[in-house]
Amino acid sequence: MSHSLYTKFILGYLLFGLLGFITIATFSSEITNQYLLKRYSENLYDEANQIASSYSGMYHGKDMNVTASYPELVKLAGYLNAQIWIVERQGTIMADSESKGKKGETIENFDPVAFGNKHYTTGNYYNEFTYDVLSVHAPITGNYTTYGYVVIHLPLSYLQIERDNILNIVYITAAVVFGLSLVILLVFTKNVYLPLKKITAGANEYAQGNLTYHIGVNTRDEMGYLAGTLNYMSNELNKMEEYQKNFIANVSHDFRSPLTSIKGYLEAILDGTIPPEMHEKYLNRVISETERLNKLTQGMLTLNSLDSKGYLNRTNFDINRIIKDTAASFEGTCNEKNITFDLTFSDNIQMVYADLGKIQQVLYNLIDNAIKFSHHDSTVLIQASGKYEKIFISIKDTGIGIPKESIKKIWERFYKTDSSRGKDKKGTGLGLAIVREIIQSHGENIDVVSTEGVGSEFIFSLPRATNL
Repeated sequence: MSHSLYTKFILGYLLFGLLGFITIATFSSEITNQYLLKRYSENLYDEANQIASSYSGMYHGKDMNVTASYPELVKLAGYLNAQIWIVERQGTIMADSESKGKKGETIENFDPVAFGNKHYTTGNYYNEFTYDVLSVHAPITGNYTTYGYVVIHLPLSYLQIERDNILNIVYITAAVVFGLSLVILLVFTKNVYLPLKKITAGANEYAQGNLTYHIGVNTRDEMGYLAGTLNYMSNELNKMEEYQKNFIANVSHDFRSPLTSIKGYLEAILDGTIPPEMHEKYLNRVISETERLNKLTQGMLTLNSLDSKGYLNRTNFDINRIIKDTAASFEGTCNEKNITFDLTFSDNIQMVYADLGKIQQVLYNLIDNAIKFSHHDSTVLIQASGKYEKIFISIKDTGIGIPKESIKKIWERFYKTDSSRGKDKKGTGLGLAIVREIIQSHGENIDVVSTEGVGSEFIFSLPRATNL
């Protein structure tokens, strides 16, 4: 049978209280008893010595005259709540503070020397009492001779009563402390157990796939932080799940269109719908659709590699030269639309510290888009300028522009504006997503300024090379 953490805590708390009480009761009783025994024995011994001193001068020959001081003896015994004896050296009781005491009796086997250095003893004192007493004795001496002893007896029951009174205070204090410690239990319940229970319930909901569940713990402590982290995690997982659904839908859509075309063209060729003299034309279309699929696959692989860490291979290189070389690779495409480049650099050489291959891919995608969406007989402006520790690259066209409602969405994977679908039927919607991933992986930013029907300008930054 398993027990919850809270149950274990409660059991531990109760066990701690019980063991604590038993320990306090055991040790406190013994310690208090020893303390009272020591204190009373010392006090009684001092009184016995004082009485013995007063009796030392009251002897004649070998006899002691105790009659004169007897009233004082009775008063002192009453004050001490004790019984006082004046005992002759052979053990005969010469005086007893109690009126019906043991005066005249002889204590059998009386031998004070047997006590040794110990000035007190406990018990029934040579069987003279039917109950236990604390007994102290002090010798009555004169001229180096011991004439008798002052013996004071205090019932141990008196010490036990005082001990119990002291222990009652200790027990009440312990009970109050134990009761106050319930505050710790209440604080634990409120700040740890209940939030932990909510967090556990939330974790179970997440495990069952309910990623919209919100854990209602808003405290400003570790539990609140943990709940906030789990809520954030569920949010991100929910977004990822939505993204995966959209990703699959977009991939399915973008793959289905070319595959349907390829299948249709090939079936038409096989069943003779397309005459032999038209085969070459439609086979070229099949190749074109295949290239589109290949481009889509390559784009997805590129994004997958960008999602992994440590893929950048940074070096120092001249960004101006890379821009010129990349722009030159579009010579054939530019000639078809009679598009020219206007390259503007602030310096002849501008060194940056980045991944050369990835930056070439960024430039290629942005220049390709600029040409693709530019009108015939237009100019694409490319500028590179340095400011502080950054190099800023701008690629600007005078084409169809981007609708205002689409500007924030163009960075999403597989997203295409309505105008781009008409202009670029073979586009995958991955180009700008790849561009942003590359720039952000360098710790830099990319932005776009666009007006529909006027053109677009993409601006991104790269870190300037150091230690040249």
